[in-house]
Amino acid sequence: MADYDLVVFGATGFTGALTAEYLARTAPEGCRWALAGRDPGKLAALRDRLAAIDGRCAALPLLTADSGDPASLREIAASAKVVATTVGPYLERGEALVAACAEEGTDYLDLTGEPEFVDRMYLAHHAKAAETGARIVHSCGFDSIPHDLGVWYTVRQLPEDVPLEVDGYVRVGARPSGGTLGTALTVLSRLPQSARAAKERAVQEPEIPGRSVRIPAGRPHRMPGTGHWALPLPTIDPQIVRHSARASRRYGPDFRYRHFAAFEHLSSAALSVAGAGALATAAQLPPARRALSRRLAPGDGPDEQQRARSWFRLRFLGRGGGEEVTTEVTGGDPGYDETAKMLAESALCLAFDQLPDTAGQLTTATAMGDALLRRLAHAGITFRPAVR
Repeated sequence: MADYDLVVFGATGFTGALTAEYLARTAPEGCRWALAGRDPGKLAALRDRLAAIDGRCAALPLLTADSGDPASLREIAASAKVVATTVGPYLERGEALVAACAEEGTDYLDLTGEPEFVDRMYLAHHAKAAETGARIVHSCGFDSIPHDLGVWYTVRQLPEDVPLEVDGYVRVGARPSGGTLGTALTVLSRLPQSARAAKERAVQEPEIPGRSVRIPAGRPHRMPGTGHWALPLPTIDPQIVRHSARASRRYGPDFRYRHFAAFEHLSSAALSVAGAGALATAAQLPPARRALSRRLAPGDGPDEQQRARSWFRLRFLGRGGGEEVTTEVTGGDPGYDETAKMLAESALCLAFDQLPDTAGQLTTATAMGDALLRRLAHAGITFRPAVR
C-alpha cells in the first residue's frame, strides 16, 4: 500500500502553492497527501500557511526531491498513488518523473501545454505505464481540461454511431501566466522537433479500423450565433481532443474537431495576430526569448484581486445525425485559480473515484471522463447547454 494518496511536486511554486491551498480546503477526511519540492525551508513555510487554512495540515509530510535527481523522484513515485507536478517547462524538467511513475505503476498528472513533450513521453513511456498500470495524464489545467471535457460533454449530447463535427471557441479575460508564456516560447522555438515527434508517434500509434479522427486548422470566420470573429488557435488542446476521440467509439465513426479563439471586435483579432507573429519571431532568437522570459517568469502571477476579475468562456457547436447542439464551459481565472482547482480535482479523482480500467498515456476524458466532469461542476466550473 502506498504511503500517500497523492503528492504535489513543485508545491512551493505559484501554481503549486495554489494547488496545495485548494487541497487544504477540500481534501476529504482521511486523505493522505504530502508536499514535495527541492527546498525544505520553502516547503516548511508553505505547510505553515496551509495550517492556517486547516490545522491538520501542520502534520503534512514534506518530501525533498529535485527534477534533476531521478533517484529522489523514484522515491516519491514509489510512495504515492498519484503524483501531480507543476514543475516545468516539462521538456526540460519533466521526463524523469514520468519515467519514475511509469516504472512504479504510479498515476501521474501535469500541466504541460507542450505537444512535443506529450508525444515524446508516449514514445518513451506509454508501453511501460500500460504494463505497470500507471495512468500518465498530461495537460490537467486550462490546457486542456475545459476543452477535452467540453468536447466530451458536447459529444454526449449528440447521437451515437454517426459522423460528428465539433467546433470549439475560446474567450479569455485574464493575464497570461509566466508558465503559459514560457510554454509558448518553448513550443514556437521547437516547431521542427515537435513535428518530428508527432510523426514518430503516428507511426507507433495503433490504427482505429473503420474510424477516422481529424483536427483540421479551420479558417477565420464569423462565429455562428454570436458574430464574434474566430481565428484558428494552434494550441495543444486539439491534439488532446484528438487522442480522446481516437480512444472512444462514442465520438463516432468519423469525428472532426476545429479549435478557434473568439474576439468581439475585429481590432482585437488583428492585434492578436500581430502579437502572435511577434512572439513567434522572438521565439526563434535566443536573446529575445530570454528577455521575454525574464519579463514574466514561470512562478510569477497576479494577486488575488486580479485573479478574482479573470474569467474564461468556451462555446462548442456540435453537429451529427441531423442534430445540432451548443454547449458552454465557463469558469474563473484560467491561468492560476482554475488550473490549480483542475489539477487538484484530477488528483483526487484518480486517487478516490471509481474509474474505467485504463493504463498508459491517457487524456482526462479517457482516464476520468464523467467522474472528473462531475467533480469540476461541483467545484464551480460550469458545463451546460448554451443559452442562445
